[in-house]
Amino acid sequence: MTDLYPPADDRELLREAAAAHTAATREVEAFLRRLPAVPDPADVTEYANLLTREDQTRGDRDAAADAAGLTIASLESDKGQ
Repeated sequence: MTDLYPPADDRELLREAAAAHTAATREVEAFLRRLPAVPDPADVTEYANLLTREDQTRGDRDAAADAAGLTIASLESDKGQ
């Protein structure tokens, strides 16, 4: 019997992780667009929560990229060296 839902390959998992990270980033942008001139403590808390989610989804995306063979040693330039 064949599986109706075959397991996702590493590339599909990477695409899903990238989509989740994009959604999290858009949520941060939407929050910043509606942010009042003087943020209150609830705004600061919401922002912190949104940044945490964005950071987590970026980590998931990076891990999925590594699993798909897209490991990058460093994104920082070798300034002055």
